[in-house]
Amino acid sequence: MRAQFIRHAPSAIGGHMSKLLKLMRELGRDAALAAEYERDPEGVMRRAGLSEEERKALRDKDFEAIKRLTGLADGQFSAIQITIFAYDD
Repeated sequence: MRAQFIRHAPSAIGGHMSKLLKLMRELGRDAALAAEYERDPEGVMRRAGLSEEERKALRDKDFEAIKRLTGLADGQFSAIQITIFAYDD
């Protein structure tokens, strides 16, 4: 069963939430989505509409790219096992 993505309030980045940030937050909230991501990260990232740059940043756990792409700062996200989560404000 595929998890559904939830719409969230805009972030401070240009008045809208990046798809990468939205997915990271969903991974932190939705156990079914996180489990699906562990099984098929590429499929989940494609379904979330992430660009190749965003997918590469998550795949490589490139924290500098993730910060640049999401507007998050150190301490606002963490990598647990293989999944990177974003904290709510």
